[in-house]
This record gives sequence, structure tokens and C-alpha cells, in this order.
Amino acid sequence: MKIAVLLTTFNRKQKTLECLQTLRSQDLPAGCAMDVFLTDDASSDGTADAVKALYPETHLYNGDGHFYWAGGMRYTWNKAIPTNPDYYLLLNDDTTLFAGAVKKIIQLAGSQPKPTVIIGNTADQASGKLSYGGWRLLRKRFWKSERVYDEKQMADCDFANANILLVPREVVNRLGILADHFTHSLADYDYTYKVKKAGFGLKSAPGIIGYCTDDHGNNWKSQGSSTLKERINYLMSVKGIAYREHMLFIRDHFPLSYPSEFLKLWMKTFFPIVWDRLKH
Repeated sequence: MKIAVLLTTFNRKQKTLECLQTLRSQDLPAGCAMDVFLTDDASSDGTADAVKALYPETHLYNGDGHFYWAGGMRYTWNKAIPTNPDYYLLLNDDTTLFAGAVKKIIQLAGSQPKPTVIIGNTADQASGKLSYGGWRLLRKRFWKSERVYDEKQMADCDFANANILLVPREVVNRLGILADHFTHSLADYDYTYKVKKAGFGLKSAPGIIGYCTDDHGNNWKSQGSSTLKERINYLMSVKGIAYREHMLFIRDHFPLSYPSEFLKLWMKTFFPIVWDRLKH
């Protein structure tokens, strides 16, 4: 069995090295081989040189500084496809894996009656709170969701974060990889929702299997702490809401939510104090 581990990095040398160390330390199932494919998007902090020196077995590629997360992962994924692995493991460079994490998700995937994407839940190391994992829609065909988590058993999901995401070869052969029209965020939501709609399994592994800090936080600043220009910039930024890509995602998957999502985003941008009152 072959696993292709996919990462993209940008100026997070120490976190990347910690991630790779926990990956190298994994106890894999018998007969399982793991190849690491990593694209460094022109980091200025020496990430690529450090990876080359400490993890020379890594298939290392260089970006031009404009890949962002989705672009970097697409580039890495395309490099790995010719090796024809059984599984692709998408892994964020700021994620540290618990001992036995990879073995656990491989065994879970192999136990399913149909090809199933396995989501690994992560927690914030400082607080212990769930940070990334799977999500479930509250109403079918509407863009409103809740986190999915079960300590002891697998849980069905509708979409997921790709901080730790195991994708079987059969899924990639049918659906391809992350969509080209996403620059940074939402590419993982889009892909995993397509997985679910195509009839493949999408399940979160039980419990927490790694650490990753939620770096999104409360990104919508209140009226008193930001200017209108700052809020519009955040709405449009590819590392913010990425408005055009966000609305494209809603249009493609949740057209019934398009009007309300349009109003919500612009109300939060122009009238945040009103939005804060309405949501409570």
C-alpha cells in the first residue's frame, strides 16, 4: 500500500519541521509505504532549505510565491498523481500528528464498504478545544452547518476541513483534485462536499488525532475597531472571505442560500453593529 502525503508551505519553517517530524515518527501498517510531496511557495524564512537538509526523502517543489493554500496543494497533488498511490493524505503544515494517527485513519478507510474520505479532527494545543474537522448541514440544500465530533465512533459529515484528510485513489480517479477557481480557502469545503454528493463516504475519525491552532479566529471586526475600507478589503481578500469565490461556492452548491448570504456578508461589512445585534 502506498500513501502520498501532500503539503504546501509558506514561511512557517518551525511548524513545518514539527509537522514533518510527527509524520516521520508514525507507526504505519505492515506493508505500507509513505512518500511526502511538499511545495514551498517561495518562503523567505528558509523553509525549503531546512526541509531539504532534515528530510531529504521529501519530494520538494518550489512555487512562485502566489500559490496560496489551494494553489500549492493542487500543484503538490498533481506531482503525486503519477505515482498512483492508494491514498492521498492532505496535511496542513501547521498540524502535528498524534502517534498512530496515520495508521488509525488508514485502518478506518479500509474497513468501509465503499471508498470513504476520512477526516482527522484536530484540537488547539493550548486550549484543548476542537479546531478543525468535519461539518454537517443543518438543513439540506441550505448553507448552515454545525461541527461534527464523536469521541468513540466515526461520524458522517457533509463537508470538511482538509487539515488532516485521507482521500482514496478511487475518489481522485472520479472527481479529480481541488477546483481551480479557489485560491486559498473553501477549496476543501468544495471538494469534500462534492465527495459526499458523488456518493462516496465522508466520515470523521473518532476523537482527536492531531494538534492545529485555529488561525481564523473572530475575523469580523466590530464597528469601533475597524474602518469600512478595512472591512471591504477583508471581504474581498483571498485570505479573508474571498467574496467572489465564496459566492461562487454558494451559487454552485446552495443556490437557495444565495440571497441571504449576499445580504449577510454586506450587512456585516457595512453595518457590523446592526449585524451584531441581530445575531444575538
